[in-house]
Amino acid sequence: MVKLAPLFISVVYEMGESRKVFIIGLGREGMALARFLAQRGATITVSDLKTREELAERIEGLSGFLIRFELGGHPQSLLDADVIYVSPGVPQDIPLLVEARKRGISTSSETRLFFSLCPAPIIGITGSSGKTTTATLVGQIVERAGRHTWVGGNIGSPLIEFVEEIRPEAIVVTELSSFQLENLDRSPHIACVLNITPNHLDRHKTMEAYRAAKLNILRYQGRNDYAILNRDDPATHALLPECQGRTLLFSRLEEVEGGAFIREGRIIVRWAGEKEVCERGDIRLLGDHNLENVLAACAISAAAGAPTEAMAEVCTTFAGVEHRLELVREVAGVSYYNDSIATSPGRAIAALRSFDQPIVLLAGGRGKGLPFKELAELIVQKVRYLILFGEEARAIEEAVREAGKRAGVAETPLIKDLGDLEEAVNLAAQVGQPGDVVLLSPACTSFDLYGDFAERGEHFKDLVGKLKDG
Repeated sequence: MVKLAPLFISVVYEMGESRKVFIIGLGREGMALARFLAQRGATITVSDLKTREELAERIEGLSGFLIRFELGGHPQSLLDADVIYVSPGVPQDIPLLVEARKRGISTSSETRLFFSLCPAPIIGITGSSGKTTTATLVGQIVERAGRHTWVGGNIGSPLIEFVEEIRPEAIVVTELSSFQLENLDRSPHIACVLNITPNHLDRHKTMEAYRAAKLNILRYQGRNDYAILNRDDPATHALLPECQGRTLLFSRLEEVEGGAFIREGRIIVRWAGEKEVCERGDIRLLGDHNLENVLAACAISAAAGAPTEAMAEVCTTFAGVEHRLELVREVAGVSYYNDSIATSPGRAIAALRSFDQPIVLLAGGRGKGLPFKELAELIVQKVRYLILFGEEARAIEEAVREAGKRAGVAETPLIKDLGDLEEAVNLAAQVGQPGDVVLLSPACTSFDLYGDFAERGEHFKDLVGKLKDG
């Protein structure tokens, strides 16, 4: 009981005296929050748009706790609460939350609660792309430097589950999405913005709202905190005046006064002196976007006090995160890559730019309200055969044909619109030639056919694994 006392006091303070809690969304964060708060005596109601049948496995996972469920919708009767915890996937403008704000009911999230309870310094990493790779790199570098490290947030298990185990001398590395940042009221000790490009506009509606959510990672920093920004990305570099503390930059195009950059093919860290990390050619990750992730990880790790030896050891051995330009297998001279994480056109563009070989591209899914024009222009230049599936197949095909007309190309890539990923992989195996890359980089979310991008990526890997050599 003594160990729980400080946390219990903090949790009671946020929830109010009666500690009546309403949790919207029974995803992984909602599950973790329900367990955490139930163990501390809260009266909990969980609501989700899905039915009890659809959520049977998750409900079973909470069977040991006294929790009430309101499923299939979010009725107004649930507003009798001291605090409402909102899962990242739930839009902030749903009628229930609009009414809650009118009534002055406090809203929070698993991320916000964790930030208020965590006794260790927090590194926060956000961006339209590259978050997981960078957070994983930083976690490994700081761990290699001898610091007990926790990595979570938008990846792995929700950190609230481990907050009692985290000691003040440890360090926490968090990947933070725009959804998680929306209602955050404090910033990490070390905050990094990798890039800001159009993404999630189906949720945020405007780039201004999307940028405002990202800005929360810097908004509450003090003079003793650190901000790490991408010098090469105009939207990110424009955040420099918003930084309250010390700043470092990273760039693959020019030298920076403090941070990480490239000089004559070598990665250099300039912070309390200047040291070489490694040769650019020794990095195993593919693509310029991953080079930026490595530079960002070095700048962040420098701010965290990690030596360049730890940076070099990780950066030259790290082969990537699952579903991110992941080499699955080579079959009959054709290399199959899983980039299922590419849920936006921008991420698919980065993937295409990572290869010089002829590409058979598998793309499609459910869109985010983002244009395909720039992606289509690159497809015309780099893709030999385009295989489409999912809801946005027709829109991508039209964009590619229009791009071909604008470029004056006599023939656009061969295009085939199929029903699902299995048909797409089978066709790719037929049309792929030795030396080709078959690339799953959908440029869309997976929600028309799969639960998430990881499920889509696993299905792709399973299908590729079943292909026969020759």
